[in-house]
Amino acid sequence: MTDHTGKLSAPAPLPMLEKRRIEAAILKHVYEVLKASHGKDVAESTVAGAVRKSAVEQAKEMAAAAGGGTSLQTFIDRQALWRAGGALETEVIEQTETTYAYNVTRCRYAEMYREMGLGEIGHLLSCMRDGTFAEGYDRRIALTRTQTIMQGASHCDFRYRLLKDDATD
Repeated sequence: MTDHTGKLSAPAPLPMLEKRRIEAAILKHVYEVLKASHGKDVAESTVAGAVRKSAVEQAKEMAAAAGGGTSLQTFIDRQALWRAGGALETEVIEQTETTYAYNVTRCRYAEMYREMGLGEIGHLLSCMRDGTFAEGYDRRIALTRTQTIMQGASHCDFRYRLLKDDATD
């Protein structure tokens, strides 16, 4: 795509749901090949490792783009990227300077993975990346979650908190 001067311009950013669909389409084949050749445990471990590494890298890129530094608030501000297009339906439970608690009541990511035949590893493709992404974005942000829709719960319970500067409580 070019702009009015004929120079290449950046394409419009893809919605996060579509990015995850593309990633999952590729990882599906990697998972199936590894599962057939090395077993389910190795396949899951490999996919989990790749997704963790990707989540940290993407988080660091997003943090660098934040410009003025990261905080729980800048992290919250970016949550719209994951909700875009109705990908997540959420209800905020609490939002302060040090906590951000919400429930996901509908997750189109989980629906998409199931439709793609990836329900078995959907938690590795998305759910697992949430905490890792937060830490990669700002090491002071920690996620506690006890359940996910992807793994059969009625809702996902996201509970983020901002740790002290030394990343300990």
